[in-house]
Amino acid sequence: MDKLDTNGTNSATPQGGFAPDPVRWRVLFVLLVTIFMTLISVSIVNVALPAVGHGLGATQSDLQWVLSGYALTFGVVLVAAGRAGDIMGRGGLFLIGVAIFTISSIAAGMAPDATWLNIARFVQGIGSGLVNPQGLGMIQHYFRGEERGRAFGYLGTAIGFSVAIGPVLGGLLIELGGPDIGWRLTFLVNVPIGVIAIIFGLMWFPRPLIRRLPGVGTGLRSLDPVGAVLLGLAVLAILFPFVEARDTPALWSLLPAGLLLLWLWLVWEKRYLRLGHSPMVDLEIFKLHSYTRGISIMSFYFMGLPGIWVLVALYVQEGDGRTALEAGFFGAPAALLGAYTAHWAGSRVARYGHKMIVFGLCLTLIGLALSMIVVILHEAGHLDVWWLMASLCAVGVAQGLVISPNQTLTLEEVPLDYAGSSGAIMQTGQRIGTAIGFALITAATFATLAMTSWAVAVTVGFGLISLMVLASLLVAARDLRT
Repeated sequence: MDKLDTNGTNSATPQGGFAPDPVRWRVLFVLLVTIFMTLISVSIVNVALPAVGHGLGATQSDLQWVLSGYALTFGVVLVAAGRAGDIMGRGGLFLIGVAIFTISSIAAGMAPDATWLNIARFVQGIGSGLVNPQGLGMIQHYFRGEERGRAFGYLGTAIGFSVAIGPVLGGLLIELGGPDIGWRLTFLVNVPIGVIAIIFGLMWFPRPLIRRLPGVGTGLRSLDPVGAVLLGLAVLAILFPFVEARDTPALWSLLPAGLLLLWLWLVWEKRYLRLGHSPMVDLEIFKLHSYTRGISIMSFYFMGLPGIWVLVALYVQEGDGRTALEAGFFGAPAALLGAYTAHWAGSRVARYGHKMIVFGLCLTLIGLALSMIVVILHEAGHLDVWWLMASLCAVGVAQGLVISPNQTLTLEEVPLDYAGSSGAIMQTGQRIGTAIGFALITAATFATLAMTSWAVAVTVGFGLISLMVLASLLVAARDLRT
């Protein structure tokens, strides 16, 4: 019986059936610990930005790059990293990504100025971009059937806990360390988690951790370096205007260039395949309705979902005068409920499938409507702002019903040789959706705020998010019918 290695070789019985490797749950533990670390880092930084500005004397542009630099490098390397893992071995690249993320967390925590911090955040994004596609690819290869749904459910649970704990932990560390030390602790908290992940990964990941490319022939060509550069530049050109063009409108001219680069990448991939080489992405996967619709559902959903928590944090602190620690508690119950429902849904995705996704998207719309009512009634003096915690719980439950099942169903028919790059494309769609959503939602909210109150501005923002979720629901409903 063949063993399952980190390069994605599946254990198989002599009859060709799949034989689960006993190491798979230990490997999943390492994956979840690491992905939890990378995600909690994002939610902590959102809370820590004011303290970073105070501690380093950073400008508003510097603070914007603390977020944008990480998002850009993360999005740019995703697909190339996923394909490299498919070929060279996911376990080794995963641990390299963890090491890069951990070392750059130390550099960020010790940063003497804003420039140093932003360079460290760029490197953090590269580390996270290496880690995430390997995690998705390894789940694809180590798990089958209902077990795969359970594994993605545990991933959703880790995501939910990271969203719940991140803002609260960030606020607590800033309270304990003060404005000068507290924000540094929000980066340094990653270090022990990263070290634990590396130790257990070296102990439990099967060998070889990295498969050497052939020295001659198709070695480097199997990584499709031209395709990697074209797609990376396309993603950068598409993302960059949405994260930075508020102060420099001329950057919007990059969008047509990004679309042109994307077209050139598609042309190159088809030519590369005709020449007999292994392309960066198997373009045949886009003929799978489950894959293309799953990416569309997630892209529209992530256009709106992250904006909910940004608007709540802004409204609670700027509009209602609450502290960063108090703001962190508003989304905690929702995130914890999302963590539970992700596990519940992951165990039942084979039974209910797309029905859960449709129900979850409908529940998201209900939660947004209730949140708008709470904001309006609070403005009128009829309701306490803490009722937002209750309305957002519907959004949290819905998140668990949407993300984990959709990941499972989207990747269900994808060829295992392209599991890493295919998962990375899905994540890239999420990143682009998030960048577009942030740009539109914040622009609409602040434009409205310039003319009226915080309550009206947040209601407009929630309304725009509802339209994005509705677009996701329309795709999901069509998927359910077919």
